Amino acid sequence: MWCYRGGSISAEPRINDRIRVPEVRLVGPSGEQVGIVPLAKALELAQEYDLDLVEVAANARPPVCKLMDYGKFKYESAMKAREARKNQAHTVIKEMKLRPKIDPHDYDTKKGHVVRFLKQGDKVKITIMFRGREQSRPELGYRLLQRLAEDVQDLGFVESNPKQDGRNMIMVLGPHKKKTEAMAEARQAQEARKADAKANPGRSQNAADAEDADVENVDVDVEAPAEAPAEA
Repeated sequence: MWCYRGGSISAEPRINDRIRVPEVRLVGPSGEQVGIVPLAKALELAQEYDLDLVEVAANARPPVCKLMDYGKFKYESAMKAREARKNQAHTVIKEMKLRPKIDPHDYDTKKGHVVRFLKQGDKVKITIMFRGREQSRPELGYRLLQRLAEDVQDLGFVESNPKQDGRNMIMVLGPHKKKTEAMAEARQAQEARKADAKANPGRSQNAADAEDADVENVDVDVEAPAEAPAEA
């Protein structure tokens, strides 16, 4: 516990003999209001119930204390916090870089990455990089961005329209599917693959592992792009 003059700053609530006040407003183990009682009486009741006296509202006058199993309370609180972090989802902005005169094969490859990102519930920043004389033909980049937006319109929408930024042209695509939905679907697909692998033991384990690796990438909660931007 951290302290300073004139009061205290505590990472955890004060319990039992750490509570130093003459009287407390006591709450019973089932949430019932016992009332204002001397601290000694509250500690006596805690011993009778084989529970802890926990200060739950230190700034109240008098402080509010509750009878509870503090060890169990801490464990349950930690499990709830862990579950909340597990279900937490942050939308990540991925980036894909293209050249205005990209060849069809490279375009299909990069479009595949954009499709995967949108399916995962992430936003995608598309950057068209102009070099040399290409800077005098911004319409080439604009048409390419329009084409890409149309190709993935079932999965995403244009959140930020194409705009010139120095020698680059940038557009941002947003996913139709929320991150939490994408994560839930990915977990369901992973469980289905595991069940299928048990039902069909002859299936290639390497293939199953590769698919699971893709699903795990969806669940990772990071702010940095999952893979380095590639140039055409």
